Amino acid sequence: MKKSHSIDMCSGSLADKILLFALPLMASSLLQLLFNAADIVVVGRFAGKEALAAVGSNTSLINLMINLFVGLSVGTNVVVSRDLGAGRHDNVSQSVHTAMTLALASGVGMMLFGTMMVRQLLEWTSSPTDVIDLATVYLRIYFLGMPANLVYNFGAAILRAQGDTQRPLYFLTFAGVVNVLLNLIFVIGCQLDVAGVALATIIAQYISAGLVVRCLMNEQEPLRLELKKLGLTKKVVLQILKVGLPAGFQGVVFSLSNVVIQSSLNSFDDPVLVAGSAASANIESFVYVSMNAFHQAAISFVGQNYGAAKCERVDKVAWQCVLYSVLAGLIFGNLAYLLGAPLAGIYAPGEPDVVAQALIRMSFICCPYFICGIMDTLVGVLRGLGSSVIPMVTSIVGACGLRLLWVAAVFPLDRTPACLYMSYPVTWIITTLFHFLFLMLIVRRRAFAKVRNDGPAYLSTEGRHPEL
Repeated sequence: MKKSHSIDMCSGSLADKILLFALPLMASSLLQLLFNAADIVVVGRFAGKEALAAVGSNTSLINLMINLFVGLSVGTNVVVSRDLGAGRHDNVSQSVHTAMTLALASGVGMMLFGTMMVRQLLEWTSSPTDVIDLATVYLRIYFLGMPANLVYNFGAAILRAQGDTQRPLYFLTFAGVVNVLLNLIFVIGCQLDVAGVALATIIAQYISAGLVVRCLMNEQEPLRLELKKLGLTKKVVLQILKVGLPAGFQGVVFSLSNVVIQSSLNSFDDPVLVAGSAASANIESFVYVSMNAFHQAAISFVGQNYGAAKCERVDKVAWQCVLYSVLAGLIFGNLAYLLGAPLAGIYAPGEPDVVAQALIRMSFICCPYFICGIMDTLVGVLRGLGSSVIPMVTSIVGACGLRLLWVAAVFPLDRTPACLYMSYPVTWIITTLFHFLFLMLIVRRRAFAKVRNDGPAYLSTEGRHPEL
């Protein structure tokens, strides 16, 4: 009998099951964003716009540092989903223990590297001179939470592989409440400013990580985590790396292009501009995760159905996830822009100049954001089919490369924030077309032909998850 928190992805109707999977994931992602949003709101209200800029200007750099390892959690999701779909439970157990070991080791490595290099990293990204000291304090403390950050993300990816997006929502709800309360205590009560919001964030991260580890330890086989079995299995590591490393590298390059744009904004040496961009970026993030939930759904649903050799069902998953992502982007993106002034005012009360800068950025990003949703969902389909190098290459060329070219060639001709922001929708359109062509003309045909010729045995217990 299926457990109530799992979803049978390989039979029955899809539309309701995709929503059942995506909506709790969407809510979980929104709560995860609230960790940072609570930092921004509290510090903006009680510590001033310099502290707001110090915290907000770190977002691109933080994403750059963690995306490589979070990409490995995507590899974990694909590997576990396929093996669950094909009924290879012994492989699932190996993947669980290898993935959690990778998460812990990577988190500790990130923590050590980040705490030592934080000042240099901020100087490389041209952090404004009047906020770099505060930004250094915030980021150094934030890096202490990296082990918890990665352990939670890998653990949640394992649970998502069986369709369980509800329990991670419960864990983040509890941790999010703790984060907000600690923000108020540390910033208002203890006058710790940026150090206070950073401490509140990492404490909440360790709580959510502890809860997901406890959940996996109490899970039934094959997803049960046993501490004595922690370790690295070479075969599983290679499987995870084959999908996860290109996904992570793609995330790194995307974040690098965003860091370059952030550095270009920082070059104006205007805290009002940086604060407005930070407020807008946080609002945009809420729109993004509403679409990204269907990217995650595509990975899990495509992975399980491809593992079960159900090709027609894979196609249905792909188009339904794309449709849901477009609807989410259109509705939430345009709603965010229409309500942009009061929303930005939450982050910078009494700062009309900051709100005006936020609205400029939102006009270029929020309204066409659904295009980014299509782009990411197509990537999810490609990864669910086991193809990770192709979306990495097309993303690097179509989005990241062109974005960097824009900064180098177009921005000098029109040195305005609006010119920088315009690079986003332009590169989304180009990259979406690339992903669609590769999915329909190359990856999908090859993947389906191999499964139809060889059956589920093609995805064997020997760990053959080839790049297609």
